[in-house]
Amino acid sequence: MDEAHRIEIVRHRASPALDGVIAGMVGMSERAPAPVRRRQPAGTVVPLVLSFGEPLAVDALGDGVGAGREYRSFAAGLSTGRADTRFSRGQDCVQVYLTPLGVRRVLGVPGREVARSVVHAGDVVGELGDALSDRLGEAISWTERFGIVEDLLLRRAAEEAAPPSWLSWMWDRIQRSGGRTRIADLVAATGWSHGHVVRTFREEVGLTPKEIAGVVRFERAVADLGVVPQAELAARHGYADQSHLIREVRRYAGETPRELAAARRPTPATALRGS
Repeated sequence: MDEAHRIEIVRHRASPALDGVIAGMVGMSERAPAPVRRRQPAGTVVPLVLSFGEPLAVDALGDGVGAGREYRSFAAGLSTGRADTRFSRGQDCVQVYLTPLGVRRVLGVPGREVARSVVHAGDVVGELGDALSDRLGEAISWTERFGIVEDLLLRRAAEEAAPPSWLSWMWDRIQRSGGRTRIADLVAATGWSHGHVVRTFREEVGLTPKEIAGVVRFERAVADLGVVPQAELAARHGYADQSHLIREVRRYAGETPRELAAARRPTPATALRGS
């Protein structure tokens, strides 16, 4: 990285009252002497980027709408494809990583409303628009900015009902299994019909249980890229073989496992775990 390219990431431990609503929150400030282009693979969090700096351009979306535009504050819904972004000089923002079941609690709309798309935050929730950006820009510290955002999140989460208990359980089981659990078994355990479960899950989360399970499995596999050989990686995460792994990585990331491992880009996962 060029010496003049600087990035600062500050992590915030959110209130326990937001457990299950957000996966984490970070402050990010970045400066670069030339345009910075990044490719963000599919993931299991919904980034809510609350900017108080330059806009971010979304140049391409693997399976969604909203590309070819610039955004200041925005939400990027769940998808099964990658997003290509670009900024010219710098970025300053608080990034909130909403869980799939936290989207409605914060944005007031089901996951389906923002899935496979990038939307201006202020268009979904008026108080996430320019007035909030101005407040964050006027704040004198990350602590103050985190306080502003957390107060807003707590208030909005308290106004929305939690999802059905069976849906929370189902999402937990998909996560715990690394995306490898049999969806039919989970559906049967809920006691509801297959059609009802899939329709409700897709409405709330934005993807079907099978689709989100594929993203979970991809995320787990990517975390091991470069750590173990690809053939072993494929077997460990339930892919038929190495070729299957490569196809799935291309599907979710838009590039090969080798290219993805070599890039070492900042991602929600690395921002949250601090590596």
